[in-house]
Amino acid sequence: MRLEDFGYYNKLEEFRTKNNLDGFEIGRVIAEHKERYIVKTSKDEFEAEITGNMRYAAKSRVDFPAVGDWVALLTYESDFALIHQILPRFSILKRQAVGQFGEVQIIATNIDYAFFVQAVDRDFNINRLERYLTICNSSKVNPIIVLSKIDLINEQQLSEILTNIKVRIKDVPIIAISNESQDGYDRIKTSIEKGKTYCMLGSSGVGKSTLLNNLSGKTIMKTDTISQITNRGKHVTSHRELIILENGGILIDNPGMREVGVADSTSGLEITFDKIVQLSKNCKFKDCTHTNEVACAIIKAVETGKIDKASYENYMKIEKEKAHFDSTIAEKRKKDKTFGKIVKDYYKKDIKQRKI
Repeated sequence: MRLEDFGYYNKLEEFRTKNNLDGFEIGRVIAEHKERYIVKTSKDEFEAEITGNMRYAAKSRVDFPAVGDWVALLTYESDFALIHQILPRFSILKRQAVGQFGEVQIIATNIDYAFFVQAVDRDFNINRLERYLTICNSSKVNPIIVLSKIDLINEQQLSEILTNIKVRIKDVPIIAISNESQDGYDRIKTSIEKGKTYCMLGSSGVGKSTLLNNLSGKTIMKTDTISQITNRGKHVTSHRELIILENGGILIDNPGMREVGVADSTSGLEITFDKIVQLSKNCKFKDCTHTNEVACAIIKAVETGKIDKASYENYMKIEKEKAHFDSTIAEKRKKDKTFGKIVKDYYKKDIKQRKI
C-alpha cells in the first residue's frame, strides 16, 4: 500500500525533504503497547522503539509517539525498527492523565473526525458529550455523535434523547445506530471519507468494537458477551489501534474512558459553550465568577431559561477542573525550574572545587 492510503499528505513530504530525512523510512504508528509501537510503512509493519536521544529530550508524554503519528525510522531487522523523529502533527486529541495531576495523556494524533459513541440505554450522558466536544474543539477535530443500541429503546425515547442533545449541542451530526440490525450503518459509512482519519471515543461496553468489526467486515476487535445485569458488552480493547477500512477510511479504536478530564482547552471551552462565553461579556464585573454576583448575565440567562441549567453547571464544573489543571501545571513547571537550578548550581560548585 502507498503511504497516501494511510493519510500521508504533501506537507509531511515537504517536511521530510527540508529536514534531510530521505535516508529514513516513513511510517505511521498503528498500535501502542507501553512504549512499544507497531509502525506501518509502505513496505511492511515493524515493531519499534524510540531512540535514547528521543527519550532523553522528551519533556513529557506528549513528546513520545502516539497512535496516528507519522514517524521517521530506521529498520535494523526484518521486523524491528528505531523511531528517530515524530513528524509534525496537525491535531492532538488529549485529556488529563487519570491519577496523575498535571500530566497529559494523548488519545490519538492527526485525527480529522471523532465519533462520540454512547449507548442510549444506560450510558447516555450529555455532560460527557460536552466534554468530548470540548476536547475535540480544542484540537480542531470534527465531531460526530453516534448513539448506539437503539434497538433497546422505543422510537419515542429515542426522539426525546435527540431533542435533549439538540437543545445543548448545536450543529453536530447525530447518527443513531443498532449494531444488531445495523440500522443507521448507511449514514456511518457515507460519513467516512477515503484517506481521512477517524477516532472512536466512548465508555467501555457501548459497542465501539462491534461497530468497528461490522464496518470492517471482519473480526478485528474481540468483544465479550452482554452482561445480563448491566446490558453492556464487556469492552476488551486495552490499547489504541489504527485500522484501514475497505472504503479507504482510517479508523482508530480506543480503550473505554471512564474519566474525560479536559486538559489545556481554553479555546475548546469557548467553542463548546459559545453561548455562555458570549453572554459573559455582558456581566457587570470583568472578573465575574458566574456564581452569585450581582448583575451576572449568565445567572440571569439560566433563571430565564435562555441557557440550559444543566449545561451551565457542566460548564462551571469543567472550567473549575481546567483552572485546577492549569495551576497544577504551573506549580509543576516552577518545581522543575527550581530543581534544574539546584542541579546547575551543584555542578558549577563541583567544577570549581575540582580546579582548586
